[in-house]
Amino acid sequence: MAESFRDVLNSGKFVITSEIGPPKGTNLEKTLHHIDLLKDKVDALNVTDNQSSVMRYPSLGGCILIKERGGEAILQMTCRDRNRLALQADILFAYTRGIRNILCLTGDSIPVGDHKEAKGVFDLESVQLIRMVRTMESGTDIGGNELNGAIEFYPGAIVTPEANPIEPQLHKFKKKVAAGAEFFQTQAVYDLGNFRNFMQYARQFNVKILAGIVLLVSARMAKFMNDNVPGIFVPQELIDELAGVEKGKGLQKGVEIAARMIRTIKDESICDGVHIMAIGKEEIVPEILAIAGL
Repeated sequence: MAESFRDVLNSGKFVITSEIGPPKGTNLEKTLHHIDLLKDKVDALNVTDNQSSVMRYPSLGGCILIKERGGEAILQMTCRDRNRLALQADILFAYTRGIRNILCLTGDSIPVGDHKEAKGVFDLESVQLIRMVRTMESGTDIGGNELNGAIEFYPGAIVTPEANPIEPQLHKFKKKVAAGAEFFQTQAVYDLGNFRNFMQYARQFNVKILAGIVLLVSARMAKFMNDNVPGIFVPQELIDELAGVEKGKGLQKGVEIAARMIRTIKDESICDGVHIMAIGKEEIVPEILAIAGL
């Protein structure tokens, strides 16, 4: 990709990002296939960082693979697994390998994952991590010690527009902007009415917003997300639409719904782009984009 993610987002075009879920192990065949499939169809690719507190191949390693294969990578970094020493060291390493985009996350809680005996670190949280990146860009570490070679990143963060109540999210969003976040990828958005309301608030800040689109594959999945995933609300009409298809057709209906939402977001200029999360079905992303007319 000729342009950096920062340049693309600031160009005014409708931006598309997606994400790669790295493997639980060293077999990178599927990961490399997904990178090659998507790197020229989207503007940047996230690599998840032990998503849902499940141990996997590292985000940093996945981002290096994306760079090596000619793509634009967004490093996801959580505070859950590292203290401030390790976070800063990984940021230095990432910079020397040509990675320039970082999504700063606090991280999912340990009990939801597959290592329930692990100890969460949480030396910092996401706002402090953003501030840390900005401090290192000035030429010192967060202990005030001079760096022999500074960094320069395009830092981003997440926000949950459908949280209920929304006020704590708006407060945290504002703090992340103040700390130096320049772009946001949202958690899954399904109620575009709610999302439009959030964007009325977000537009007062000089940041770019990408709406999170999580691929639904069944009515059962939609109901599970409503019942178990905080901050996600799938409207009943979408659940009914998924429930009304023939057996085995749920995935195709989910693709249609995702493409329709992307098209609406683009046509109405609701935000600056979309972040597509196919969660293990990355090979479906090109079909979603084609149906959306992108």
